[in-house]
This record gives sequence, structure tokens and C-alpha cells, in this order.
Amino acid sequence: METELRGNSNTSISLQNPSLFNNPQSSLSGALKGCLGSLDGACIEKLLLHCASALEHNDGTLAQQVMWVLNNVASLVGDPNQRLTSWFLRALISRASKVCPTAMNFDGSSTIRRRNMSVTELAVYVDLIPWHRFGFCASNSAILKAIEGYSKVHILDFSITHCMQWPTLIDALAIRPEGPPSLRITVPSCRPPVPPFLNVSCEEVGLRLSNFAKYRDVPFEFNVFDHDPSSFASSETMSQESSHDFHIESLLNHLTPTMLDLRDDEALVINCQNWLRYLSDEEKGNSVQDSSLRDAFLCTVKGFNPCIVVVVDEDSDLSAPSLSSRITTCFNFLWIPFDALETFLLKDSSQRIEYESDIGHKIENIISFEGAPRIERSESGIKLAQRMKNAGFSSVPFCVDTIGEVRSLLEEHASGWGMKREEDHMLVLTWKGHNSVFSTAWVPNGLQD
Repeated sequence: METELRGNSNTSISLQNPSLFNNPQSSLSGALKGCLGSLDGACIEKLLLHCASALEHNDGTLAQQVMWVLNNVASLVGDPNQRLTSWFLRALISRASKVCPTAMNFDGSSTIRRRNMSVTELAVYVDLIPWHRFGFCASNSAILKAIEGYSKVHILDFSITHCMQWPTLIDALAIRPEGPPSLRITVPSCRPPVPPFLNVSCEEVGLRLSNFAKYRDVPFEFNVFDHDPSSFASSETMSQESSHDFHIESLLNHLTPTMLDLRDDEALVINCQNWLRYLSDEEKGNSVQDSSLRDAFLCTVKGFNPCIVVVVDEDSDLSAPSLSSRITTCFNFLWIPFDALETFLLKDSSQRIEYESDIGHKIENIISFEGAPRIERSESGIKLAQRMKNAGFSSVPFCVDTIGEVRSLLEEHASGWGMKREEDHMLVLTWKGHNSVFSTAWVPNGLQD
């Protein structure tokens, strides 16, 4: 008997003898007794962990058996557990093709499709669930407070959302009682190759921001920092293709006050929206010079003496070297967007399909890759806070007004969304009580009032 396992219409894996799964002596059948036919999340998680263990031990037969069972659970048009499972299954097939290419008979075509968005589509993407808007709102409120009294502001924007954060800030600056400051925004020329992808150049993004700032009577300048030391230019020098090249080590080597044109009369803001998790957290040795790229980046920006550093990211630990640990954390974290989307988008909604496909891209990277190609390495807010303290930063608590603004924003979304404070300095977005995104603000030690 031969069963074909389908991850999508172009991917198949042959199970030479799926009846092995019914062997009462099998450790798998014993461990999963009573699970077949169940859509319970705990059972699915157990299946995923058995598959991870099999792949870590190069056991192609056991991996095939588990994937056959998962295939009977997974469905891209099912409930949240089924849809999430389908993307895990696709990622496991990809992983299996690397571990046991002959046994798996894999054709290598499970790569998840990437689609570039228009600016309008990106705005809809950001609004689907409040992961990004939560970070924008909390960060902008903290930035506005930090730059009070300054007539010139320079923002170094390390973000993956194509400057979608800044129209709201420009709006707020335009009505500042003392008048708007002159605003400069500098973005790096490299960006991690992760969704959302945009089908316009950085030049176009900068032009639209410039036009909006002009309309709001806010003096504005937009620059792109090229990691090529011979180039620090405006957005005309940056192509859409280069934005998908993520040369972080080269970038760090050229993050200097001169290259960034830092000025003493400006309030410097460092904005990190979903950025740090794409910097490797692996230390190269025991000396300071051998620190991880993540720590090296924090050390560099601390040396710029910014008036505030805002960090927003997913509240999840996905940097473990163990595949089993990553699968457990990933499965118990990424059910949140699948469950949230279930509440307000139809199963055949194109918006939902695209958003879940982007999450599938993340799952594939977490599960299928190791070493440098695995760029999804998020850490919890608590771990990030400790990293910031170790780097010489002090936390800045969010004020009452900020908390009120975030709560008002969440009222626009499904009732399952909430917010809580952790350790008196961190705001956390929650879904049905489960942490999803954290937002924090920091200053170099000695600068806090």
C-alpha cells in the first residue's frame, strides 16, 4: 500500500508502508494511543514532537509514519489547528528532504510563495491584527515624550514594515504645542528577507512620506544608509532588489556617526520594530570582540548616545538549537494569529490566505533550516530586557497617556485582544490572555531623569 502525502499541489512524499503505524509494538502507536482522529492541539503537538525527534535521529521511517498521520489532520481550509498543522507539515517535509532525501522521495518544491504588496495592501496587512499597530502606538507615544523640547529629531529606523509607523508620528508632531521639529528619518539599505514584501522602491516610500510631511507642515528629510562605505545617499540609490539582501555584518561595520551624519543638535531616536530577532544571538567566543551580532548592534547604538531606543518584537523564544524545543514554542505561539484570524475573516478570504502564507514562511524557516539560513530567532521580552540591561541600558516606563492610547487602539479590534504590563516597564499585547507582542523603551545608563 502506498499513500501520497500532499503539502501543496506540487509537493508529494511517498509512504512506503503506512500500515507500520498500526503496529501495536510501535513506540509511536503506544505514545499516541487515542489521538487518531482527534483535532486536539495537545495531540497535534505530540505528533509534531515525535516527528522532530525522528528527524533529529535520522529515522526516516518513523518520520514518514508521523507525517502520514499529520496529513490526515492538516487542512488549509479547516479550523485553526488544522490550518496551522498544514504549514508545520509543509515545513517538516522540507526538513525531511534534507535529512533523508532518498527515503523521502522529495521533489524540493515546497518553498512557500512570496508575494509583493502594494502600499495599500500593506496598510491592510498591518491592520489585519494589531501586532504592528500595537508596537507603532506604544513606540510613537514614548518617542514623542522623549523628544519634547527638541527642535530637531533624527530617527534611525530599523524595521521590517517599510516606514508604515511614521505617518501617525508626523501627524502628532504637526500639532505639537511648541510647533513641529524638523524630522530626519534614516533607514538601512538592507532588510531581512521576510514578509511583508513591497512592490515599490524605497524611493517611492520616502517620496510618499515627504509629501505627507509637507502637507502637515513638518520639515522632513528621508535618507537611506547604504552599508557600502562609499555610499551614504538618498533613497534614489536603493533598489527594490537590494532591500531583500540582508548583509547585517557589513552594515554593523559601517554604522558610524560619520556615515549616519549624526548631529549634536538633534535628538537621536533608535527604532527597532521586529528587527533584533533577525540578528544572530550566537556568540562567536568568550571575549567581548566575539559577542553575538545582536549584542554588537546594541553596543553600537548605545555608543551613539540616543535619547531613546524603542524595541518591539514577538514575545516568544525561538532561538533554541533543539528542533523539538523550537517546534513546541512555535506551535504554542503561532496558534494566536490563526485563532485571531478565525474570528473576523472568512476561510476563503484572500487576506487571510496571504497572511497565513506569510506565517507559513516563518514556520518553514524555524523548522527547515539551521545555522545562518535560520534567521527567525526571537526571544521573550523578559530575555530581551536582561540583554538590554547587560548592554548598559535602563528601562523607561510607559506613561499613563501611552497606556490609554494603546487601550483605545485595541478597542477597534476583536474582543480577544488585551494588554498588560510586565516588570513595570513593558507593555505586552495579549490574545485571550496569552502573550503575543512586547513593547519596551530604553535609554543608555545615566541618561534617565
